[in-house]
This record gives sequence, structure tokens and C-alpha cells, in this order.
Amino acid sequence: MNLASFLIYCIVVTFTPGPSNIVILSSTQIVGARKTMRYVLGATLAFGLLLTASAFLNQLLAGVLPGILKVMQIVGGLYMVYLAYQIYKMGTTEDAPKQVTGFWNGFIMQFVNPKVVLFTFTVIPSYVLPFYQSSFSSFLFVVLITFIGFLAYSSWVVFGTVFRTLLNRHQKLLSILMALFLLYSAIIVSGLI
Repeated sequence: MNLASFLIYCIVVTFTPGPSNIVILSSTQIVGARKTMRYVLGATLAFGLLLTASAFLNQLLAGVLPGILKVMQIVGGLYMVYLAYQIYKMGTTEDAPKQVTGFWNGFIMQFVNPKVVLFTFTVIPSYVLPFYQSSFSSFLFVVLITFIGFLAYSSWVVFGTVFRTLLNRHQKLLSILMALFLLYSAIIVSGLI
């Protein structure tokens, strides 16, 4: 397992702007950090549940259809290329939706957030299952990825409180760097290197 590529992928996907991160950033500006943390906790719980479902379903599929792992790696790599393009062309945080936040909104948002759903259902077969087949190792990776997700969501609360102006000023440079990191991860996952 390429641990550096795995960590880069998890960090880039969870820390870069997506629907949940944008809502968190916006909410921090509207209702403050303390109330936004309820949304973060709901989003984190749902993120962990989606990762758990992914680990279970992918282990089940790998046992039944061994060739599915390679297909999922390719699909995961293509998805990362798509995300890299989306991050490269993304707008500013000023485009953030003004939504009501709370624990249940954060929880439900994850199940309809295509970025999170696709990430949770590609990270396990792309990075974990080709190298670790036990349920215990899958559980450990689910906990690790969920923790990374929690750190990402929490960092958006901090970013929203402290760095909003700075992030908006250098949005394009940050988008290019994150897109390049995702392209690197896509190449590694797809087995091209």
C-alpha cells in the first residue's frame, strides 16, 4: 500500500471544498463556530457510516467477484480525475449556499453529497482491500478516514472564522495545487505508476 498516496487522497478529498465544507464555511459566518460544530458532528457520523457500509459491501463483493477490485480502482481513479477538474475550475467561497445547520442537517447532507458518497465507496477498494483483507484492518481504516474527515470539517470551521479573506484571495492557486495532488493520487490508484 502506498501510504503517502492514501493519505494525500484522503486529505485532499476531505479538506477541499465540497457541498458540506462550503455549508460549514458559510454557517460559521452566519451562526458562529459553536453552532456549526453540531453540523460537523452530524456530518462526521454519517461519513463514518458510509465508510463502514463501503468496507462491508466491498469485502462482500471482493469475495464474490475478485475482479471487482481492479474495476473499482479504475473507477476511483477516474473519479479523482473528475474531482481534480472540478476543484481546478471551482468558484470562490462566496458562492456558498446559505443553509440552516444542525446535527441532522449535517447527517442527512452526507447521504446526498455526491463527493462524499463517491469518495467513501472508492477509497476502501482502491487503497485498503488490495492490501488488507481482514475486517479488523478495514475497521481501523474506517476509523482513520473518519477522523481525517472530522479534522477536515473542523478545519473549515476554523478557516471560516479566521482565514476567509485570505482563502478567497488565493483561491485559484489553492485550487490548482489541490487538483494536482488529486491527479497524482488518481495515477497511483489506477496502477499507472
